[in-house]
Amino acid sequence: MIRSALLGMFIVLLYSSCKNTDKSATAQEIIDKAIQVAGGELYEQSEFTFRFRDVEYVLERKTGKKVMKRIRQTDSGLLTDIRTGNDFSRLLDGKTISVSDSMANVYSNSINSVHYFAYLPYGLNDPAVNKEWIGEKQIGDKMYHKIRVTFDQKGGGEDFDDVYLYWIDKETFTPDYLAYEFHVDGGGLRFREAYNERYVNAIRFVDYRNYKPKGNADIMELDDLFAKDQLELLSDIKLEDVRVSRDNYN
Repeated sequence: MIRSALLGMFIVLLYSSCKNTDKSATAQEIIDKAIQVAGGELYEQSEFTFRFRDVEYVLERKTGKKVMKRIRQTDSGLLTDIRTGNDFSRLLDGKTISVSDSMANVYSNSINSVHYFAYLPYGLNDPAVNKEWIGEKQIGDKMYHKIRVTFDQKGGGEDFDDVYLYWIDKETFTPDYLAYEFHVDGGGLRFREAYNERYVNAIRFVDYRNYKPKGNADIMELDDLFAKDQLELLSDIKLEDVRVSRDNYN
């Protein structure tokens, strides 16, 4: 009897493991296609410039590293924040100024967040990203793959415990909606609806309508709440003056 019980437990665990593997493999295939549709290998060959809320953002590539910048005019002069890998520096009119470690971390994460959302779905194949196919979901008259994304603590950044959902069109493989659960500043939920899709030098960009639930909610039900018009519109997230250059790679 004990042997039979142990065998039964082994079969259940093996079946569960296979199911999780299948979901991960399916999610990986879908994300691979989504990235390819959005620009694929061109992401790694390109440099980017865009404006977001009257601030200029730049992504350059130097000696194999991504250099992310945030540039804005202040009363004191031209302020440039630079994130290179995990390092941060701040320039005022081209001269380095000191920043405390705690504030450098805040500024660095802020820069990374804006760049991260701008280039989605690129980034979803980073080593710390875990993906799981949840199932199919209809929103409006379209069917979507619903993908859950979590992050390893190692390499997952300050907000590694955040959870994301992506709704990827089954026919076009474009991520038309995303949601995330965050824990900083008291935590919360957001749901974003992509619009104004355009391709700049063969790379896809979108703007977002940014929503939150009107009451208590679970991240898994945000798509239903959106369909029932039970989300509150918070803001428009617009990327302006988007430029993509590959001059340095020709």
